Amino acid sequence: MSSLAQPVFQPLAGSSVQSVDWLTIAPPTLAAVVAIVVLVADLFLGDARKPLLGWLSVAGLVAATALLLPLLDGDRSTFCLTGDTRVCSYTADRFTLVIQFLVLAGALLAALLSVTALKDARGRLPEGEFWFLLLSSAAGAALLPASRDLATLVVALEVASLPAFALVGIRHGDRRSSEAALKFFLSSVTATTVSLLGISFVYATTGTLYLTQVADRIQHVDGRLSTLAQTGVVLTLIGFAFKTAAVPFHFWVPDTYVGAPLPIAAYLSVVGKAVGFSGLILVTVVAFPSYADVWGPALAALAALTMTVGNVGALRQQATRAYSAVRLLAWSSVGQAGYLLVPIAAAAYSDDAEHAVGSTVAYALMYAAVNLGAFAVAALVGRTGATNRITDYRGLYARNPLAALLLAFFLLCLAGLPPGIIGLFAKVTVFSAAVDAGLGWLAVVMAVNVVIALYYYLQWTALLFRAPEGEPEKHRVPAPLTIAISLTAALGIALSGAPQLILRFTDTGLF
Repeated sequence: MSSLAQPVFQPLAGSSVQSVDWLTIAPPTLAAVVAIVVLVADLFLGDARKPLLGWLSVAGLVAATALLLPLLDGDRSTFCLTGDTRVCSYTADRFTLVIQFLVLAGALLAALLSVTALKDARGRLPEGEFWFLLLSSAAGAALLPASRDLATLVVALEVASLPAFALVGIRHGDRRSSEAALKFFLSSVTATTVSLLGISFVYATTGTLYLTQVADRIQHVDGRLSTLAQTGVVLTLIGFAFKTAAVPFHFWVPDTYVGAPLPIAAYLSVVGKAVGFSGLILVTVVAFPSYADVWGPALAALAALTMTVGNVGALRQQATRAYSAVRLLAWSSVGQAGYLLVPIAAAAYSDDAEHAVGSTVAYALMYAAVNLGAFAVAALVGRTGATNRITDYRGLYARNPLAALLLAFFLLCLAGLPPGIIGLFAKVTVFSAAVDAGLGWLAVVMAVNVVIALYYYLQWTALLFRAPEGEPEKHRVPAPLTIAISLTAALGIALSGAPQLILRFTDTGLF
């Protein structure tokens, strides 16, 4: 595989211990270091200077994202087996760098939203702990796509997840927040436990945890252990399927998004999904390609169920009086997860698995930009309407024309309608992956779900331009919120004008 080409491996003189390529591991490492610095600095800063922690966190995420640039010159690996430089625990290839960019940029935008949220909730949210947890979770999320053994994958998954549980329930005295965190925690721990059981089965049948070695050995497993190996493959996938919010592991999403601080809901909707999908891609197409007949049909069924349940759930919100915009975005994210699963399932049937998997990466980049944009505008509206109900968006154009136009653009991108060209192109790419793999039935299910989603996206969009009830109020938009909205808008508009910028990522370099 090209992703393991030319690893950086320099054994120390007279020792079997290899040196560490610090540049290769710099992005997640810097995020982790800044998290510790923020936690320590919080002990010495007075309340009046606590906002500095937020800007320090933002600067750390900007620096961590910038450290991806020196890694663009070629594939690099470290923590390799002594005597076999092709088997490594950490690899920074094209796939890794794209997902790390998505994770760190998504965490950066969530941090910008959080600066304003913490200022508005002064005293109700512990700022030092908040930033420490957010940066720690981002570090784990950035580590996961580079992981090339099952142990590191699980560690990265838990480092990304455990701080997220605390972030969901960080609002002191908020019963809804605590209940959401508990539901998120219990369901996630259960899924992880099942996944660890599966990994133990895989290790028992192959004798290794390295993904490339697992791929080689699992296809030659003794016939008496084949059932154990198949069970291990299925159970291993469960933990990552939970992170993607695939049905039936989606039930935590609506309550968690509504109970969490809005920036954390935005973070989970993008970075949480990136963690799940990158892990799912690594364990399926890299570790278990010979068991495509097992995970291929399972993921195809999950994709169909997930997009259907997600879109129908969002549609049902229309019948609820004064329903929450965040809850609608939560159900929408479940539906979008179904679309993201389609190319991974198609990789099991396709002769060009790299292109199929790349369709998921391209769609994830589009989804991250426009979904974070929608959450940014929701954060703006939520400053005047604490419940952030859909009815609060009525007449938004009269109060803030630019915010209304941008939210309409983001919603049309998610729906796949012009002028949201990038949403349309991303959906066509996913649809083509299913057709090319011979999954015509799944393409039909996707087409039906796209039509279902049009209803609630367009209804929300139309509400923005209806006459407001009463005299419209105009409010000042905080600078961090302005930056977040501007960045997502610029990215969405640029990609709609030149969709080839994102579609080029269908070449992942994983193979």
